[in-house]
Amino acid sequence: MSTPTDLLDERLIGRAGVRGAAEGMLDRVRSGDLGVLPVVIGLLVIGTVFQLLNPIFLSSTNLVNLTLELVPVGVMALGVVCVLLVGQIDLSVGSAGGLTSAVMAVLFVSKGMPAVVAVLAALALGAVIGWIYGQILNRFGVPSFVITMAGLLGLLGVQLYVLGAQGSINLPFDSSLVAFAQLAFLPPWLSYALVVVAAVWLFLSGHLHARRRRRAGLSARSVNLLLARSAALLVGVGAVVWYLNQTRGVGWMFVLFLGLVLVMHYVLSRTRFGKSMYAVGGNAEAARRAGINVKAVYTSVFVLCSTFAAVGGVLAAARLAAVNQASGGGDVNLNAIAAAVIGGTSLFGGRGTAFAALLGIVVIQAISSGLTLLNLDSSFRFMVTGAVLLLAVAVDSVARRSRVSHGRA
Repeated sequence: MSTPTDLLDERLIGRAGVRGAAEGMLDRVRSGDLGVLPVVIGLLVIGTVFQLLNPIFLSSTNLVNLTLELVPVGVMALGVVCVLLVGQIDLSVGSAGGLTSAVMAVLFVSKGMPAVVAVLAALALGAVIGWIYGQILNRFGVPSFVITMAGLLGLLGVQLYVLGAQGSINLPFDSSLVAFAQLAFLPPWLSYALVVVAAVWLFLSGHLHARRRRRAGLSARSVNLLLARSAALLVGVGAVVWYLNQTRGVGWMFVLFLGLVLVMHYVLSRTRFGKSMYAVGGNAEAARRAGINVKAVYTSVFVLCSTFAAVGGVLAAARLAAVNQASGGGDVNLNAIAAAVIGGTSLFGGRGTAFAALLGIVVIQAISSGLTLLNLDSSFRFMVTGAVLLLAVAVDSVARRSRVSHGRA
């Protein structure tokens, strides 16, 4: 379960400090556990190439736009990560997002309900969709590929029915939803304060975790390493925030996405439910024999996935200030799944983190933004994204075989 801030194998008892972290990371890479390394390298390459081709790419204005545009599909990708972790798939996240956003728009605009009520109704509908998927999988044994493919078509039909002959609903520009997605940015002082809080939290959580491990007689990170890690976060993220603040700053919608990623990271890495997801994805039968309710885990992850799809759909509608028959269509499904896989989530189940959704969607959105600045049409974006996805799956397959060979050795 390697993350951008967790690349050290805690089983290396005799190693401590920054040098030990580097040695531990090299050991993990040699054993086939590449973590987020390929994604980080890919982002560096993408950023360098597009910046050389067009100096506007890394401008503060463009990066602010990038952080806002990636959020809706990024949230959907977060749900896809959950499903992939247990060895399943959801092909209908785009349709679920489109339908729930249509329901939200009808309740909010056509029926005159408060925005909060309309959004909650959309999220509840998303949860119900996921629950239905889970029941069909558990009771009838229909493969999730087929279930969600049928869901993709069926939900699209319901979306068209809900929108009716009008086919499009515009959200009021003065509504809180549109303002949140388009105009709401953190004050500079608050953005810097959140970076400090994140760095302090990273150190304190790591320190408490290390202390619990030492009390149990297990290896743990040294204080020096924890301080170095927190300092790196403070300086790195602080520099990014400072650069974004040169124009509009950090959007609240992007902060919401980061918050969801951190919450899911905690759930996956520190809770029994998260560990159960990894266990089921690694070997469902072994997890069942170990006492894990596999059917409940399946239902839960589909509920999470469809709920995140609903959140993404609502944010996309707020970002565009409209819902229409094309909402959730096009390449939304494919980009959400591609983001999860490109970010490091394995299609074979049992491997991946919440940060995969963030890193993967940054890669996809960076490619889209860079090609747009070069005045290239969407055909090139599809081809490049497809090539990156194929490369990510190939790297995961090679790394998986390397891990198996290393384990046998």
